[in-house]
Amino acid sequence: MKRMAKQAAMRALLITFACAAVSARGQTGQLPGDYPARPIRVLVGNAPGGGIDITARAVAHKLTERLGQQVIVDNRPGASGTIAMDIAARATPDGYTMLVTAGSLIASAVVRNRANPKAYAPVTQLTSLYYLLLVNASLPAKSVPELIALGKKKPGSLNYGSSGVGGAGHLAGALFSHLSAAPMTHVPYKGGGLVLADLITGQIQLGFTSTISGMPHVRSGRLRALAVTSERRGKAFPDLPTIAESGVKGFKLINWYGLFAPAGTPPAVVQAVHRSVAQDLNSREMQAMFEKDGAEAEPSESPKAFAAVLAREIAEWQKFVKMPGFAESLK
Repeated sequence: MKRMAKQAAMRALLITFACAAVSARGQTGQLPGDYPARPIRVLVGNAPGGGIDITARAVAHKLTERLGQQVIVDNRPGASGTIAMDIAARATPDGYTMLVTAGSLIASAVVRNRANPKAYAPVTQLTSLYYLLLVNASLPAKSVPELIALGKKKPGSLNYGSSGVGGAGHLAGALFSHLSAAPMTHVPYKGGGLVLADLITGQIQLGFTSTISGMPHVRSGRLRALAVTSERRGKAFPDLPTIAESGVKGFKLINWYGLFAPAGTPPAVVQAVHRSVAQDLNSREMQAMFEKDGAEAEPSESPKAFAAVLAREIAEWQKFVKMPGFAESLK
């Protein structure tokens, strides 16, 4: 019975997002009417400098060139990304307000009843990515086993930062602490850029950050990368082991960034923006830009296909919140 109920819930989520995404079938590739007739605002629920912000700005830059109108990134950090989500949900659904956020952030917000899935029209996935386990360069741990030993020797002495409660960095830290049995303290910030700043200065000892935001600091020597969160070693960093192969069995975490519009945005606009962004992401220029830092440009085939990806993400989060102690850490 429980299995049937879960399957029914999953089907309901798919139907909800498919309906919100787009109802029109035609794909002409033409911009509807005079759209866009004025600048487009792209909301980001994190402070500048993190992976979501960097990705949003890259996409906004290419859209500005393609559409002939300014596409402006508007950072509204706070409340684990839900401030930007709320603004997007309440915005006039005319195609002039968009939202870029991570799958982990919007899924955790929905699971915690802090976001209504019906308030958004999924447009397209932008990228898929794994994360880096980074430590301050002065920390006496040059491998995952050494980090775990340090955490067990002084329980609670290791502080890990994240871009907010319920985000991928928080989830990664909670999973790592749980599976390694090394107690750590979570320190939430308003964005990945702020995590990196305090990690560099030693205010916190470790963090799980996107490759695109963290790797420049590793290359400069200001931070040390110990491992990647993916199931297999990344093509961009073949010398970095996975956390699982470093002794934390069962650890795996990947994420994605996506573009959303307010529910009720005209399907023709959703389709047109989807096609424009997909064309940019499929360009060799954009693919190379993301690949060099360990991310992959991965546009959805359609808004409906992206809706299905989000529904699966929410279903996965339902499993995570049942992990011992994790539900409490989300409050």
